[in-house]
Amino acid sequence: MSHTTADALRANFLGNSPSWYKLTIVGFLILNPILALYDPFIAGWVLVLEFIFTLAMALKCYPLQPGGLLAVQAIVIGLASPAEVFHEAEVNFPVIMLLMFMVAGIYFLREMLLYVFTKILLGVRSKVLLSVLFSFTAAVLSAFLDALTVTAVIITVAVGFYGVYHKVASGKKFEHDHDHGSDTQIIELHREDLAQFRSFLRNLMMHGAVGTALGGVTTLVGEPQNLLIAKIMGWEFLEFFLVMAHISMPVLAVGLLTCIVLEVTGTFGYGTQLSNKVREVLEEYDHEMTEKRTKSESAVIGVQAIVGLILVVALGAHLAEPGVIGLLVIVLATAFNGITEEHRIGHAFEEALPFTALLVVFFAIVAVIDHQGLFSPVIDWVRTYDGKTQEALFFMANGILSMISDNVFVATVYISEVQELFLSGEISREQFDALAIAINTGTNIPSVATPNGQAAFLFLLTSALAPLIRLSYGRMVIMAFPYTVTMSITGLAALWYLG
Repeated sequence: MSHTTADALRANFLGNSPSWYKLTIVGFLILNPILALYDPFIAGWVLVLEFIFTLAMALKCYPLQPGGLLAVQAIVIGLASPAEVFHEAEVNFPVIMLLMFMVAGIYFLREMLLYVFTKILLGVRSKVLLSVLFSFTAAVLSAFLDALTVTAVIITVAVGFYGVYHKVASGKKFEHDHDHGSDTQIIELHREDLAQFRSFLRNLMMHGAVGTALGGVTTLVGEPQNLLIAKIMGWEFLEFFLVMAHISMPVLAVGLLTCIVLEVTGTFGYGTQLSNKVREVLEEYDHEMTEKRTKSESAVIGVQAIVGLILVVALGAHLAEPGVIGLLVIVLATAFNGITEEHRIGHAFEEALPFTALLVVFFAIVAVIDHQGLFSPVIDWVRTYDGKTQEALFFMANGILSMISDNVFVATVYISEVQELFLSGEISREQFDALAIAINTGTNIPSVATPNGQAAFLFLLTSALAPLIRLSYGRMVIMAFPYTVTMSITGLAALWYLG
């Protein structure tokens, strides 16, 4: 191979990623086979940490490529098998289908969503009230719909807001200000406003994302693992809500209180206000759009509102799997708004499919965790305790492991283990119920600590919005930290004293 070809290959590897990042990934790929020969268990844990590193560097390089290389290598060196990866994907097929169709469906409701949320944003001037409204609305919707769908909605809204400001401020608004200062002063002013607006949107997105977790823990349709636990335990919708309420309701209250405190104190990156200049731009845009809106455009918003109502009713009543309902949204929103060209429909899938591919890569890492029994020592240790202590340890163990891997997988592993204990007669039905509650709340509440803890958080991190508002893995961890502490302590205390 010539030097020119080798240089080209080195330049092409992982695209425009920094050289240090490329060398790090190469180092991982060299290290893993050596560790696998020495101890596959250690190699498995190292692989998990390496994959988390690729997620943390999502703004430098989309995690699909470096994470995918690690997943392929894991299968080649025998840490997991292709069949196990397929099994994990098969078990999570409803989530995959949800991503493919529901996220695309939300894309076709964007005009209506932007219209509604623009009115809310401009109508509610208190940042504290607006933040609580975002968090509480996300919680209520997540309780009856699902967290990924709600996250897709707020991402669509935030992208719309960002696009409006950036377009107007860079164009018409920029020209309007041109007479009032030098080009450099105007550009710097625009940069300051844009940086502040990015921070404002980051605040709302994190409040909304945490809200999906607050609501997701409460009902059997809130998160995928809730439904699995409910089926094993034989709990219906209302019963599930009631058995979780002594933990989920105090956590909801403390979560919303945390939201208020963060906005009032302005700590951990919160408290950024919507500047008057940005508000003027959004108000001007809203006024201009209202004046220019044709009957045809109004009809589009009306159709999207009706389809949105159908979406809420269908998901709330669980008439079908969310992915199927998402496909229904695509069909209705496009058919009745005259979108019939393939290329116009194709744009809707651009956001969801890269993340869907990444999620399957993530399932390969989960397969490694399962095959190598990486969580087995923790499970065995927790089983040595009993009573309230065991419940508390189940809560904490599920929470910590969910931060590392994925809450659905952790819940699946733990509820299966506990079910075996119950069927073998080692624990009573009462203890079985208590441990199931600890597993559900443990996987749903502390898992907000990291983006990989919940699919909705990971979707937000890898969305097209994240680089626009400078929302990195590290920033998400820092902004989620106060929520993680207050919600986890509240959940643990409620489990111990109210259970």
